[in-house]
Amino acid sequence: MPENKLPNILFILADDLGYGDVSCYNSESKVPTPNIDRLAREGMRFTDAHSPSTVCTPSRYSILTGRMAFRTGFAGVFTGAGGPCLIENSRLTLPSMLQSKGYTTALFGKWHVGLSFPNQKGEFINENGFDPVQLIDYTQSIPDAPIHRGFDHFFGTACCPTTDFLYAFIDGDRIPVPPTGFLDRTPLPNHAYSKDNRMGMISPGFDLEEMDMIFLDKSKTFLENHAQETPDKPFFLFHSAQAVHLPSFPGKDFKGKTNAGPHGDFIFEFDYVVGELLEMLDQLGIADNTLVMVSSDNGPEVTSVVNMRADYQHDGAHPWRGMKRDQWEGGHRIPFVVRWPGSVPADSISDQTVCLCDIMATCASLVDVQLTNDVAEDSFDILPAMQSQQKTKDAIRHHTLHQTNKLDLAIRKGKWKYLDHKGSGGNNYQHESLKPYALTETEPDAPG
Repeated sequence: MPENKLPNILFILADDLGYGDVSCYNSESKVPTPNIDRLAREGMRFTDAHSPSTVCTPSRYSILTGRMAFRTGFAGVFTGAGGPCLIENSRLTLPSMLQSKGYTTALFGKWHVGLSFPNQKGEFINENGFDPVQLIDYTQSIPDAPIHRGFDHFFGTACCPTTDFLYAFIDGDRIPVPPTGFLDRTPLPNHAYSKDNRMGMISPGFDLEEMDMIFLDKSKTFLENHAQETPDKPFFLFHSAQAVHLPSFPGKDFKGKTNAGPHGDFIFEFDYVVGELLEMLDQLGIADNTLVMVSSDNGPEVTSVVNMRADYQHDGAHPWRGMKRDQWEGGHRIPFVVRWPGSVPADSISDQTVCLCDIMATCASLVDVQLTNDVAEDSFDILPAMQSQQKTKDAIRHHTLHQTNKLDLAIRKGKWKYLDHKGSGGNNYQHESLKPYALTETEPDAPG
């Protein structure tokens, strides 16, 4: 296949978007998601897709490497100046693999796989929390930034843009506008969905309420520039959204757009981002040669599920038991919608069990790269499922692994799942506020 015939790849990843948050997955959803629904009509909706982990950092590691994060021995998630990058410099990544086939690669948004921030002595801090952020020397570069792990372009944040101790943008491998003071929460929204906002150091002009519009502008500009400057080269664009991670800070153009409060508006904003990127592909005339994938890094946050069910009768985990952090199904069963005109059948549904760490092996198959046994060890090629070449009874995956941020494991085979721990593996359902959710109201027999 000539290189200029290789498909473009656009991967849009939401943060904490639940299975039940998307209307094409949940007819009872109180939040309209017309653009994701459109993508499903024009492509394929997977009903048994899973995040590699029940939280952010390990899931993102797995997407970029095709291997489960427990193989690194790292437990938890990164905050502030936490590092180093979980991905070794020598490891083949999804973007570096695509680079080798002539792709231009870009990431805009949240990274969250660890970074090595230097202090004034040139030593790497590699420590989570607030105090280490104050030690960063912003005159020095970040040696394990995304542009040193396979991306040609990166603009985004080290961790969660509106939650972390470091409120600053990284451009390439530097922070061009360093923090100069402490976050002032006074002008920020104050409601039931705004509480996950840590005190931290903030850069001038860092607008917590317009984060997703900033990342969207970067992705749209990349697409326009690529079409003008190198139209014969394929691209891989990883758009890593802030939405819908708490705090729910929808942008000014999205407040009140739904009847489901600020978190509903935030979900609606993510759907808008999807629509804008699809529209850009149409405008540039490249939609037919672009594989688009939309998904989430794990299940919905506990606070959003509890409050949305009480306030708006919307269940982001519907119909599953469990939420973010849980090994129960709601913690890792996620929306996954793909479109590739002419290759992925329109308005189709697949019940194949798939995992986001499969993206690397799938893209390798797509661009004819033979992966060695020490690369992407946990990744399976799901291209046959996308193209409806795989019979439903023939499982692509003979098993699927899941992990929590504490490295508790679960293994799924067919309808059976074994958990190596008591309870959910994440949230404490003995807590009074969570007791009603130990069994779902919507489907008491739902698998966990």
